[in-house]
Amino acid sequence: MRTRLRATVVAGVVAVVAAVVAVPQALASPDGPGGEGAPGDVVSAERVLTPTVPAATATRILYRSLDTDDRPITVSGIVLTPLVPAPGPTRVVGFAAGTQGLADRCAPSRQLQAGTEYEAPAIGALLTSGYTVAVTDYEGLGTPGEHTYVNRAAQAHALLDVARAAQRAGVGVPEDAPTALYGYSQGGGASAAAVELAPEYAPELNLVGAYAGAPPADLRATGRALEGGPAVALLGYAVSGFDAAYPDLGVQDLLNDRGRQVVAELREQCTQDSALRYPGLRSESLSADGRPISAFLDEEPFASRVDEQLIGRRTPEAPVLIVHSVADDIVPFGQGEELAERWCARGADVEFRPSPVPGHLGGYPEGQARALAFLQARFADLPTTPTCR
Repeated sequence: MRTRLRATVVAGVVAVVAAVVAVPQALASPDGPGGEGAPGDVVSAERVLTPTVPAATATRILYRSLDTDDRPITVSGIVLTPLVPAPGPTRVVGFAAGTQGLADRCAPSRQLQAGTEYEAPAIGALLTSGYTVAVTDYEGLGTPGEHTYVNRAAQAHALLDVARAAQRAGVGVPEDAPTALYGYSQGGGASAAAVELAPEYAPELNLVGAYAGAPPADLRATGRALEGGPAVALLGYAVSGFDAAYPDLGVQDLLNDRGRQVVAELREQCTQDSALRYPGLRSESLSADGRPISAFLDEEPFASRVDEQLIGRRTPEAPVLIVHSVADDIVPFGQGEELAERWCARGADVEFRPSPVPGHLGGYPEGQARALAFLQARFADLPTTPTCR
């Protein structure tokens, strides 16, 4: 009887502990968003549960990175190690998630704990392939401050630094581990920005390739395409992101009272919340002078900052796969095509694959399948199949 009672008590304690661990909470960051340490250094780490990717050991981390002006910041993320790793050396995939939203609760590391992360199947497929997956939450998503949505430098730093952090998190990843980058949509832009910045920002990483699916490589063109469409909330995310990254621009002064209210609301939402709340919203109803928000992208001081976000002005040293739907309804097909052309002109090793499946969401599954094959070939050091003319 006592043995049975003791077993029942122990089981109850384990269940309570597991429930507490599974609740997504912010990790303590005693010295705030900056602090000492080199990019990629781990500030803190804790073991967590990820119900939708159970075939992995999950470690949520805080790590050092740099913002768009190279100021030190702290970023959160999660490192997932497969329960059945692939034979041979440890292989790491730095994973950049697609648009999550702006609220801290939307951070991928928290949503993986809560069982609400829509990219969990893609992460699970990488784990099933035997790869360690290091997921970044990006700047200001899950940590103090606002999320600098689609900011080229900040998201590139965060992605490269989570790959560095995987080596320093005490999960068995060696310093010379072959590493690849992976992302679709916002994540595709982050992966693309990171792979071309890696030679100067993280030259020590053993980077073997990068997948950039439907990358928003030209934010001016993307902003125009979003006007009045079903994903117009993403334009509001970008407005908030610019305001967070460049407070000197006076972004709030461009907005009327309704515009400031909507941006404040968006900062408390995840993607699914915003998609349902603002379908068909016209951005001219949010601006102080009644013009569409995209009209300001061609005017100073905003034009110069928008130009800084263009991806394709640097040369990746690792092979890159770009997959983009020819009928993408959110990130125009020309974004991926023109990025491939810019990189090809610089002598990069680029494989560009147009997808016949219509829609931004429709292009996701084919991109994932191609990406898995691409990464397998890169980790095996097989010949590449560039499409540059």
